[in-house]
Amino acid sequence: MSYELIATLMFSTMMLMLMTGQRVFGAIGFVAVVAALLLWGDKGGYDIGFSAAMKLMKWYPLLTLPMFIFMGYVLSESKIADDLYKMFHVWMGGLRGGLAVGTIGLMVLISAMNGLSVAGMAIGATIALPELLKRGYDKRMVTGVIQAGSSLGILVPPSVVLVLYAMIARQPVGQLWLAGVIPGLMMAAMFIAYITIRCWINPSLGPVLSAEERAMPRREKLALLRAGLLPVVIFAVMMFPFVKGWTSLVESSAIGAIAAFVAAVLKGRMTREVFENSVRKTLGITCMFMWIILAALAFGAVFDGLGAVKAIENLFTERLNLSPWVILILMQLSFIIMGTFLDDTAMLVIVAPLYVPLVGALGFDLVWYGILYTITCQIAYMTPPFGYNLFLMRAMAPPEITLRDIYGSIAPFVLVMVGALVMVMAFPQIALWLPNYVYAN
Repeated sequence: MSYELIATLMFSTMMLMLMTGQRVFGAIGFVAVVAALLLWGDKGGYDIGFSAAMKLMKWYPLLTLPMFIFMGYVLSESKIADDLYKMFHVWMGGLRGGLAVGTIGLMVLISAMNGLSVAGMAIGATIALPELLKRGYDKRMVTGVIQAGSSLGILVPPSVVLVLYAMIARQPVGQLWLAGVIPGLMMAAMFIAYITIRCWINPSLGPVLSAEERAMPRREKLALLRAGLLPVVIFAVMMFPFVKGWTSLVESSAIGAIAAFVAAVLKGRMTREVFENSVRKTLGITCMFMWIILAALAFGAVFDGLGAVKAIENLFTERLNLSPWVILILMQLSFIIMGTFLDDTAMLVIVAPLYVPLVGALGFDLVWYGILYTITCQIAYMTPPFGYNLFLMRAMAPPEITLRDIYGSIAPFVLVMVGALVMVMAFPQIALWLPNYVYAN
């Protein structure tokens, strides 16, 4: 049996299992282990899964994963994140579309605290969305704002998705996180520009808050500003030593987790319930990602042993005679298609064993490609019919937000994301300048 046919059988079996509702790590790991046993028998087949587990256990940077997730859940469960929205509400309510702009700012900061898009979606849908609707904001526009803003969670550091990519692509997590900073802020700025221009053209979409609502003594405003900026201070305390080279990434993640815990204690919000919820959710998310990484490593090891990556490379470059850029664009399109029915982690572990080595063989930078992959996942999150964020919003939105509203809200924001993707593809230094600068110094 040819290597191409074996690879096709592995992928088709895995996709069939996923379509039947099996867990991602279960489907991928099962196919990897069974294929290893059939190909190499008892002597070599058992070693693949064991070697993948040992590689995972020895990967020291993986310790950042539970630290950052715990930090995000502490800030969320203790309601410190709620203070952010109150700050934006008061300070930006006097602008046309100001609350929508403030919501994008909220999403950026939530992303910097948690690293997961679902956290931003939950806070935006439960805190920001009702306030925006109550104040006469257009429901379609603000629904799109929250979906697009929450997708920044997988791009802005400390992105959990980039940790997973780093493990599979064998790239430094710190470089990938730094590479996501400028593209993430650029995309947020593009969202804000779109909101501002649209509300300037049609003020009814984002009305200014009344003077009564904005009336607040300056002392109270400053107090609210200090409370709202606390998560920013925690993030700065965590990242500054790392950027300066004083601490490792793991040490900085521990600083962030401790700082969040201390902040919740000092504000009197670290109750037993908050602590238990934070630990339980951190454990659940961390274990899920570790199982996925383990399955992906085993799956990738089988492909390395088959030589399937070289076969795919020859197919594209020699038989079909495609240029590297055409191959890269086809990869991104395949991610968008898969994103209509899979989440980001599933997409990555399914195709990473093929795509990541192929990208390296074509001469592209793997850190840069990690950012391209992440932006493409953001687009896939919001692409009908089964975009991940579309159904999250439907589950969390109030009854007056219909599925038609949710689908109709995302078109302009998807276009903005596509524009950002094209810019990062055309100008790789948008992603690579910051990590190159920091690591060079």
